[in-house]
Amino acid sequence: MAYEIRSIPRDAAPAPAPGPAPGRAPGRGKLVAVSDLHVRYDENRDIVERLHPESDDDWLLIAGDVGEYTADIRWALTLLSSRFAKVVWVPGNHELWTPSEDPVQLRGVARYQHLVGICRELGVLTPEDPYPVWEGEGGPVVIAPLFLLYDYSFRMPGLATKDAALAAAEEAGVVCTDEFFLHPDPYPTREAWCRARVTATEARLAAVPEGLPTILINHWPLVREPTRPLWHPEFALWCGTEESADWPRRFRAATVVYGHLHIPRLLICDGVPHQEVSLGYPREWRRRSAAPGRPVQILPATATAVSDPTGTHA
Repeated sequence: MAYEIRSIPRDAAPAPAPGPAPGRAPGRGKLVAVSDLHVRYDENRDIVERLHPESDDDWLLIAGDVGEYTADIRWALTLLSSRFAKVVWVPGNHELWTPSEDPVQLRGVARYQHLVGICRELGVLTPEDPYPVWEGEGGPVVIAPLFLLYDYSFRMPGLATKDAALAAAEEAGVVCTDEFFLHPDPYPTREAWCRARVTATEARLAAVPEGLPTILINHWPLVREPTRPLWHPEFALWCGTEESADWPRRFRAATVVYGHLHIPRLLICDGVPHQEVSLGYPREWRRRSAAPGRPVQILPATATAVSDPTGTHA
């Protein structure tokens, strides 16, 4: 595969801050995306409160990690679904955690299904719903929200097994909080849950009519390349699965949208744009020149993206 990173310089003029646009522009709208809102932080919550579409026809894709607590997730999705023509959500690892302070103590699949139920109350689309078709500029294109998880296959060179990779990560002082809060119930392991999700999702994508391109949305990257700049390369273990490496080309992706890494940028992988749309934690977005929380335009397609080469992790 051939890889190329395209981005605007970090010292480029920042985009306008998110906020209401007086006299919303008419037209067929835009498809925009954001992820890793982490609304437990007051600064991030303020950003979400100021987030408005530019047009009544705009769709918003949310690539996971709205928050950890069920009430926070409901609050954010309620607000955003009241403003955008359509909201599409996929879960991140933080939504799947079961924090001891959350009144909702469901674990694993039951927690995910509970969140899907909230989305259905609000009219928010999820990976469990029929894939919608974007008919605006740049369409028609199938919008495919995915939930794949990870299977520890993004291992460091020379580490042949999950156990060896986890031991190396622990020795380096890198252990994802998922190991304590993200439970796979009723599956025996997270990789078993991942395997089931990959199998079911692959069948659904294969059924998309061949004449239609797709926008693939997943919290974790679909290919390994976005993990290369991580400060702690051991963290890649919790960042995806090799099973989806050929999906962008195989399923005709016009763009892949993802989050999780908190490294917002545009990566061209084997001719397909992979767009990370993370907001991230306040300590991260304060270092960037662009206004925080502004959704990334996916369609109509643009040639630039915000870059943060600092390589943090979620």
